[in-house]
Parts: sequence; C-alpha cells; structure tokens
Amino acid sequence: MPAAAPATATQAAAREALDGQYVVQRGDTLYSIALAFGQDYRDLARWNGLDDPSRLQVGQTLRVAPSADVPGGAVVAAVPVAPVGAADVRPLEGATSLPAVPSTAPPTIAPPGPAALPPPAVAPAPAAPRMVEPAVKTPPPATSSAKEPALTWAWPASGKVIENFDEARNKGIGIAGKEGDPVLAANDGEVVYGGDRLRGYGNLIIIKHTDDFISAYAHNRQILVKQGQMVKRGQRIAEMGKTDSDVPKLHFEVRRAGKPIDPLKFLPNR
Repeated sequence: MPAAAPATATQAAAREALDGQYVVQRGDTLYSIALAFGQDYRDLARWNGLDDPSRLQVGQTLRVAPSADVPGGAVVAAVPVAPVGAADVRPLEGATSLPAVPSTAPPTIAPPGPAALPPPAVAPAPAAPRMVEPAVKTPPPATSSAKEPALTWAWPASGKVIENFDEARNKGIGIAGKEGDPVLAANDGEVVYGGDRLRGYGNLIIIKHTDDFISAYAHNRQILVKQGQMVKRGQRIAEMGKTDSDVPKLHFEVRRAGKPIDPLKFLPNR
C-alpha cells in the first residue's frame, strides 16, 4: 500500500533497514512493515520463520528484503507510514499494516541496495509490490523481466482530480465524487488486501498487477471484492466513501517496485 498516508493522514517517521534488517518499533505490525519496504507480508513471515505473523515484539529484528536485493552495508529507507495501533504485540498493513493472516493483509514493496550479508536461513522469495475509458500502456520498468507485459491503465473513478501527486506529502491523487459512486480496478490483477487497518486510508483495497506494479484505492464506503480475488480492468471493486477523510473521494496510488509514482503518468488523458 502505501509508504505514507494520504494528505489527510498524520505523517510518521521513515523506517530504515541496514543490510536488509529492520528493528521492530512501537506501533509496528507485519503488514505496516511489509508495505513500508515494498514486500508481501507473507514473504516477511516466511523469511523470518514467523509462525504467528500477527504478533511482533518491540526490538525484534526482521529481514525485510531478500539477501540478493540488499547487499552488505546498504541502508534501505522506507517512505513514511502511519502507525497502526499501539505497541509491543499487535495484529497486523501494512499499507502499514493489518490484522492476522490471511483475513486482511496488504501487499509489498522493497528498495534495493549494495551487499555482503550471507543469505538468510530461509530461501528468499521475489518481492511483490507494491489502488470505462481509453487506456495508456506502461512499459515494464528496467528492473522487470524482459517478458513482463506492458500494462494498460484506466481511470478508477469518473470524478475530477482534486488532489495532485506530491512525493513528500501525497503519494497519490484524490478524485472527487459522492458516496456510493463506483470505484473501478485501474488494471487487471489480484486483490492482495482489503480492509481498514491502515490509519489514514479508511477502507483500503490494494491490487497487485505484476511483480513491480500495485495500485491502491482508499476511503471507500464499502469494499466489494475479497483478498485473493482476481479482477479485471474496469471491474467495480468498491463504493466511494469518506472513511478517514473529511469529504467523499477516492485516494488512488500507483507504485512501481515499492516507489510511489504519479498516477497521471499512466492514466489516459481525459
């Protein structure tokens, strides 16, 4: 989901990991850590041998990237994410976070770095990301496989843009509307999170499109899809609302390899 909450949410301090290792802080959940570092919470649980991903201890060290992604000495900084609750032991968003596995859980995102750490005991898994009209095709990023197809994007809502992308303050765009307006999948993919555990996002949906791309859809009144469900571009996935927002709107994000990107670079002109 996301590295930082929308403009309406309280900002949190950025997380950092040294050599792919992160020390759990008060208020962290596996979901929030996974989203902050661009990883799937299930991968984090597997890499760290967590039998119960819903329980973390303050001060606990977690591997947040495959060893091949973070070579020795590299410091990986995650974008700010609002904390989800209070402390030592919490259920899972990781848009920052979310409750226990697998009822509601968000996806992933991880920055690479240089490395000299020995590989972790658990075999690393590849990182997964990462919220009708004419379409715009997006070429795969440089880090993607040459066989990865281009993506075709569509607008997730019909309203006008009322909030623009600003990497420092707003990780996506705001689209105006009224409560109950349809929210549509901007691209084909798998729903990897649907819930309200990410502070500042309200009812949030995260869709994984490829190993590099995810999209996020926040402030919904009602979520109409389930985690693990495959959806098509233009499919109705939620009803617009104002959960964790002052007014009804859709907060929409696109992330590539964990980094928020201005959605207007992908959406067709209108």
